[in-house]
Amino acid sequence: MESQEPQVKNSPLMPLMYTNRVALKTILESGDGETGLVGTTVVVGGWVKSSKEVKKEPLPPPQSPPPAAADAFPAASHGTKDVTCVEILQSRIPFFRTIIRVLGGSASSPAVRQKLESLIPKPPPPSIFLLDINDGSCVSSLRVVIDSAIVPVSAGQILPTGTCILAQGVLGNPSALGKQTIELTVEKILHVGTVEQDKYPLSRKRLPLDSLRDYPHIRPRTTTVASVARIRNTLDFASHTFFQNRGFLHVQVPIMTTTDPEGFSEKFQVTTLLGETSKKESPIGVSDADGVSPETVKAAIQEKSSLVEQLKRSDSNREALAAAVQDLKKTNELAQQIETREKSKPVTAVKPDLVNFNADFFGRQIYLTVSGRLHLESYACALGHVYSFGPRFRADKTVSAKHVAEMWTVEAEMAFAQLEDAMKCAEDCFKFLCRWILDNCSEDMKFVSKRIDKTVAHRLEYMASSSYDRISYREAVEILSKVTDKAFETQLQWGVPLTDEHLSYLADDHYRRPVIIYDYPKAVKPFYVRLNDDGKTVAAFEMVVPKIGTVIIGSQNEERFDMLNARIKEFDLSKDQYEWYLDLRRHGTVKHSGLSLGFDLMVLLATGLTDVRDVIPFTRIHGKANN
Repeated sequence: MESQEPQVKNSPLMPLMYTNRVALKTILESGDGETGLVGTTVVVGGWVKSSKEVKKEPLPPPQSPPPAAADAFPAASHGTKDVTCVEILQSRIPFFRTIIRVLGGSASSPAVRQKLESLIPKPPPPSIFLLDINDGSCVSSLRVVIDSAIVPVSAGQILPTGTCILAQGVLGNPSALGKQTIELTVEKILHVGTVEQDKYPLSRKRLPLDSLRDYPHIRPRTTTVASVARIRNTLDFASHTFFQNRGFLHVQVPIMTTTDPEGFSEKFQVTTLLGETSKKESPIGVSDADGVSPETVKAAIQEKSSLVEQLKRSDSNREALAAAVQDLKKTNELAQQIETREKSKPVTAVKPDLVNFNADFFGRQIYLTVSGRLHLESYACALGHVYSFGPRFRADKTVSAKHVAEMWTVEAEMAFAQLEDAMKCAEDCFKFLCRWILDNCSEDMKFVSKRIDKTVAHRLEYMASSSYDRISYREAVEILSKVTDKAFETQLQWGVPLTDEHLSYLADDHYRRPVIIYDYPKAVKPFYVRLNDDGKTVAAFEMVVPKIGTVIIGSQNEERFDMLNARIKEFDLSKDQYEWYLDLRRHGTVKHSGLSLGFDLMVLLATGLTDVRDVIPFTRIHGKANN
């Protein structure tokens, strides 16, 4: 089936693939200057960001002598141009006025003449509609001018914010009605997608970001969220570019897994046995209520109550009345049983001790992945340098501006690499992403600098060009223990995890730039991290960034079979689940290191926003998942 859109020929602007529509970015950010596009015919589409109607001064009625009777209603065949009903009426107004003068007489009959004048159909006054539309390709909107005298259109049809419009027109110099450097004068409207203005969430201007979270399917139409989406897309591409240009292979790791790389994280369990568990936990002794819904019983009670009332009014059959009353009583008892059953239904997650997981889909317990690094290791030990990019899940109910249940992560593993190599890779990757976003997303960075955080571009520039300090966990504890002008909520001592408050002080106040902390106590890092020679610390690191906190974590992983086996026992993990992981040490083991970059946190840093829920397209948090 061929496209119904018109073919616009001889246009210097290239339309988008698979459509004749020209992206607004190619018009508004033209390298040759927008004025060079004047006179170009294009097809554009987008959603109305704002609209305004300007009334035109109506033209005075034409004064012409009464037409001859033969010419009063010329045949349609006299002309070849199609005319509208309004144009026909306007052309007949002089004729109607002549009739009024004949019927109404002279000035002696003003009342009659006024009455007859009111019967003349009056055409609607011409208007100019000024629409600012945006198609999501850039920050700026294009001014679209629609003259109702040229393009007949109803005001209520296209004016509301949120309306979708596809139109063909000519680019020209801006009129005195707008501040734009170029605008489109519409010749033909190809499509109008109406909007229910009273229900449209974005009818109000500047809706707060926290309110927009309730409309994740609509909020991309806002300038801020659209800009965040383009920055996110740019960082996505940059992440792949960094690793691809350095010889890494992209490997897809499973989302469902039997292992927990962290060893102590809250996990989402995947099962198909939830329905069967609910049946097993249902109360015994209400067999009459099994399979009967509360709605069915309520309808039966209502029907039987009506029957009882009818029999009472007739007073003709006492036996039938007694039977109906007894039947109603039993139905009410059944309703109480069903209510008890509904209240006793479990609302908690599946309890492992109540479920036979051998009968589950996979025949064992399985979870949504917390990290893909263990699976990446198997490919790194065969292909050398590999990376993955995908969602990771944590069933953490804590409310945080930096963490939600589902977050995207870039992970990499390198064979024949040690801790120092992983830290160097992390620093290079982070600087590359900062530089890439500044060089390839300038218009969006200007917008977020103006609307969200004035220092965000300067901060990215500084982090892309500065050197990063590297300190051990022990040095970090010593620095924090000497702080006298600030009281930390968590008591600091060697061997405990550094809190967000501690990390923020190091990056924001002490160093005022990214800092890499390495050699953590073995108790606070996963079981697979390589044990250092001191027997107390492991070869792990965190890159801490001002305003955000930890963005990248990494480690050199344990390649020694005996050490890894001992760590699995130390964490009280099931050895059966990690036999495949131990195989990598049994057969051709090699030193290897890797890292995990919190992609959503990187987007948060680049946009200057403060809550990760505003940079993830569809956020999943405890107790809430809209769509």
